[in-house]
Amino acid sequence: MIGLSPEEWQAVRLSLDVATRSVLVSLLPAVGIAWLLARGRFPGRTLLDALVHLPLVVPPVVVGWALLMLFGVRGPIGAPLNEWFGIRLVFTTDGAALATAVMSFPLIVRAVRLGLENVDPGLEAAACTLGAGPLDRFATVTLPLMSPGILAGAVTAFAAGLGEFGAVITFVSNIPGETQTLPLAIYSATQVPGGEAIAARLAAVSFALAIGGLLLAELLARRMHRWLGRG
Repeated sequence: MIGLSPEEWQAVRLSLDVATRSVLVSLLPAVGIAWLLARGRFPGRTLLDALVHLPLVVPPVVVGWALLMLFGVRGPIGAPLNEWFGIRLVFTTDGAALATAVMSFPLIVRAVRLGLENVDPGLEAAACTLGAGPLDRFATVTLPLMSPGILAGAVTAFAAGLGEFGAVITFVSNIPGETQTLPLAIYSATQVPGGEAIAARLAAVSFALAIGGLLLAELLARRMHRWLGRG
């Protein structure tokens, strides 16, 4: 990473910024959706489950196109945002964060849902018999026990966000300094003569960041399990 040029460093920093913001945007909604899917019993639950996991099975370009239709300056959501609040997502860093958040959202939901399903209902029932209300039970029993899944999901989504390509380039294009994240910079380097060395350096950085993120997710999950076990 020492040999990166200022432009290459810019792509790395932009990727870290976009991935971080995508997790911050999607974490709380993902926890809520995971709780609904794990504990809720309501009409349309299967459909909601399918819609949540749709970004995992459709091409990322399709997700980017859907975002472009919805949040473009003439889209049903993008037009009011632009006209009423001056918020423009297409071709911006904020839009890149949104596209990345949509793609990584199912990863957080799955991790949180697995953590929630491993919570012993007997512990919540015991808290109820002691007079704890629904919010107290969630804050003092359920949330701490599902926290390993939350942490693992957040870090995994962050690592996946660093590598998001299709949805980002379709929704916000490939603008250096604005939307050109690390994967897009690698793609751009492969399109110019003599760009193989640049692509190799950036690919090495991308690989290192992804491995680091996955190892961190595993480490955090194990430490949380040990901490909860001692508790």
